Amino acid sequence: MPPDANAPALTRGRVADPLDDRAAVRHTRRRWPFVLLVLAAAVAGAVIYQRSRTSQTATATSSGRRPQNQNVPVGVAAASRQDVPVRINALGSVTPFNTVTVRPRVDGQLMQVAFQEGQFVRKGDLLAVIDPRPFQVQLEQAEGQLARDESMLSNAKTQLARFQLLLSEDSIARSSVDDQAAAVAQLEGALKVDRATIDSAKLNLIYTRVTAPINGRVGLRLVDAGNMVSASSQTGLVVITEVEPIAVLFTVPEDTLRLLLPKIRDKVDLPVDVFDRTGLTHLATGKVQTLDNQIDASTGTVRIKAVFDNKDHLLFPAQFVNIQVLADTKRSQVVVPAVAVQHGPQTTFVYTIKDGKAVVRPVTVGIVDGDRATILSGLDAGEQVVTDSTDRLRDGSPIEIRTPGASGGNAGQRGQGRGQAQGRGTHQRPTQ
Repeated sequence: MPPDANAPALTRGRVADPLDDRAAVRHTRRRWPFVLLVLAAAVAGAVIYQRSRTSQTATATSSGRRPQNQNVPVGVAAASRQDVPVRINALGSVTPFNTVTVRPRVDGQLMQVAFQEGQFVRKGDLLAVIDPRPFQVQLEQAEGQLARDESMLSNAKTQLARFQLLLSEDSIARSSVDDQAAAVAQLEGALKVDRATIDSAKLNLIYTRVTAPINGRVGLRLVDAGNMVSASSQTGLVVITEVEPIAVLFTVPEDTLRLLLPKIRDKVDLPVDVFDRTGLTHLATGKVQTLDNQIDASTGTVRIKAVFDNKDHLLFPAQFVNIQVLADTKRSQVVVPAVAVQHGPQTTFVYTIKDGKAVVRPVTVGIVDGDRATILSGLDAGEQVVTDSTDRLRDGSPIEIRTPGASGGNAGQRGQGRGQAQGRGTHQRPTQ
C-alpha cells in the first residue's frame, strides 16, 4: 500500500507528535513580550540620556560658561588720579531755632482770629484780638482819678503857700505848715500811682491785640473765636515755628572729631548736604555752626548743629534727614570704579590685564566715594582694571576686551548691573 501524503513524517525512526509542535509555538510566544520590554527600555534610556545632554548644554550656555580655551569678554577702565572728598555720613533731624507758643497776656473774650492756619507771619503781625472794652474802661477810670488827684494837689500847694506866708508873719503855728506840706507830698505820690495805673491800663489795652513775636509759620489754631481766654492758660492760641533760617541736629562718632574739631575751632565753613529719608533726593546745603560741649558716653557720639537758609522751605521741623559733612579732600589719589574691587577671603584685589590675560593684583582700598574707590597701594595710575564679568575670571584667564555697547553675556550684564546699582545707591551717600 502506498504511503499517505498527509501522514506525519518520521524522525529518526519515530513519528512526530503534534502536541510538541504546539508547545514550541506557545514557548516562543511567551518570549516576545519580554523581548519587546527590553527593547522599549533601551529606547527610553537612549532618549533620556540624549535629553539630559541637551539640558546640560543649554544650562551651560545660559549660565555663560565657556570652554576653558575661549576668551571671556570683559569691560575695562583705567585707574586715574583724582581729588577724593572725605565725607562723614550721619542721621539727623530738622530743628527750628525758635518755637513760640503764643499765649494771651490778659483775660477776656477772643473776638477775632486774624491768621490763617499754616501761613507765614512776620514779627508784629496781628494774630488775634481780645475784647478791649473792659480795659478801655479801666483806662478812663485811671485817667479820671489822675485828674482828681492833680486838682487836689494844686489846691494843697496853694494852701501850703498861704501857711508859709502866715508863718513868716508869725500868725500861724509851724505844725500847721508841716501838716500841709505832708498833704502836698501825699498827693504828689498819689499822682505817681495814678500815672502808673494809666500806663498799666494802656498796656493791657495793647495786649488785647495779640501780635506775632517772631517770624515763622503758624500752626493750627488752638482756640476758636468767641471763647474766653486767660493769661494763666498753658494751652495758648497758636504755635509759631521759625523756619528761615533753620537748624539740623545730627550725631557723629567721637572718632571723627579729629577731622572736624580743628576746622570748627579755626572757624572753617564745613559744607553740609541734607538728603531725604531715602538718601537719594538732595534737599539743602548749609554749613556746620557748632558742636556740643561733651560726648555722649552711652553712645560714643557727639551732637553737631548745622544751619541752613531754607529759603525754599524744603526742610520741615522734626523732619528725619540724612547728612553728609565734607570733612576733608584728599588730593591726587589713585581712583578706580568701585565695581572693579573684589573681596577675597584673605585680601582685597582687582583684576589687571597682562598679555591678554586677567591677573590678580592685591590692593589696599581707602575711601569709597559713590561709584569710585580710592586705591592706597598696589596699583598705579594708568593701569587697566576689569570692571565686569569678574565672577567668570580666575588668575590667568584669557580675556577679550569688549568694546563699549557690546554684549558680554549674562554674567557680564549682571556684573555691569551690580556696578550701576551701586552707583545709584551710594553716589549720594558715599562712605568714609
